[in-house]
Amino acid sequence: MKKSAKPVVSSKPRPQRRSASSPRPIPQANPIELPDGMGERIARKAYELYEQRGRQEGRALDDWLEAEVIVMEEIHEARE
Repeated sequence: MKKSAKPVVSSKPRPQRRSASSPRPIPQANPIELPDGMGERIARKAYELYEQRGRQEGRALDDWLEAEVIVMEEIHEARE
């Protein structure tokens, strides 16, 4: 006697799929333009952080983001 395989039915509803003809629009980011010299200042600070860490590869984005914070704090403190 053969056993018939029963399909597995989930009690959870399946999420609805969007058709290719009606995809959700992707918002476009407007790039922020930095004041003159700001990008160079951040790049120098990011390189300093890279050197302080012993030139460890793979952390360029972390260095850049940390450098942005540091430079912005320096500018803020200079304005007070």
